Amino acid sequence: MLVRSIRQNDLDALLQLARSTGVGVTTLPANEERLSRRISASLAAQSGEPNPADSSFVFVLEDDTQSGHVAGICAIEGAVGMDEPWYNYRVGTAVHTSREIGVYRRLETLFLTNDLTGAAELCSLFLQPEYRRDNNGSLLSKSRFLFMAEFPERFSHRVIAEMRGVSDETGRSPFWESLGRHFFKMDFSEADYLSGIGQKSFIAELMPQHPVYTAFLSDEARAAIGKVHENTKPALAMLEGEGFRYNAYVDIFDAGPTVECALEDIRAVRESRVMTAVSADETSGRNWLVCNRRLSDFRICVAQTEPLPNGMPLTREVIDRLAIQPGDSVRAVPLSARS
Repeated sequence: MLVRSIRQNDLDALLQLARSTGVGVTTLPANEERLSRRISASLAAQSGEPNPADSSFVFVLEDDTQSGHVAGICAIEGAVGMDEPWYNYRVGTAVHTSREIGVYRRLETLFLTNDLTGAAELCSLFLQPEYRRDNNGSLLSKSRFLFMAEFPERFSHRVIAEMRGVSDETGRSPFWESLGRHFFKMDFSEADYLSGIGQKSFIAELMPQHPVYTAFLSDEARAAIGKVHENTKPALAMLEGEGFRYNAYVDIFDAGPTVECALEDIRAVRESRVMTAVSADETSGRNWLVCNRRLSDFRICVAQTEPLPNGMPLTREVIDRLAIQPGDSVRAVPLSARS
């Protein structure tokens, strides 16, 4: 399996992936024009100046055993909200008290904010169900950290990831049904799609600008605040293992949590090392993420190996997959933290 930079001819494969994600992956709408623009933006970022506002990178997971079948996608935005408004709810507390009658109440509130504007975002992570095995999910998700470690000047210091919130098998979100539907008069899937294709003005026009007391929501909606979709739990655990934490920001549509971490504090960024690729007939050891160091045609895969004083031993298969030669430098990090 190989994660690589997206190419122009990946559009059809990307559209197929988008159609199979289901509701809730806002940054991967099944819209050919929008996806084509994302590919173009990624290609432009590979040759552009290191400006986070213009850094939009898309990567795909390719199966070498299936004639390069594209089985997954992930992406990074260098700084969100610079061209389109970026909304979240901040979960807060309002205190109401009366000494006269002896009442003290702490009530949870939701306040519409743009607080996360300018942060780098990990987004568009999706892996076909039949490939959710053999470390493929870890490779796809964590590949972005080695890219960010190699090119930190292209990303904001603050890194966030919006996690898919709670919804059922039909795409029904209890949070949306209890709150959003009252203001938008549309299904969750439609609002999510419009946001995904960049039509966000309706949010500012229709969303309440004053704090929302969660006490007015249904029990099911309150229980969904800050919780993730069942299929998203492995992705959340993976990010938490890299140092990401929930800081009381949630999605305005399904109340899924936003987790964040400083770029230099991400485990895979902090522990990654630059080494020389050394050709070896066989290798053994832990699973390592190993990437070439190219801004364009970035490539990364998993290798079972261990560093030696003279460099990182890699089989010919891995060297070819990374499109490098023995003696070239690579960046590598253990796939997972030591237990």
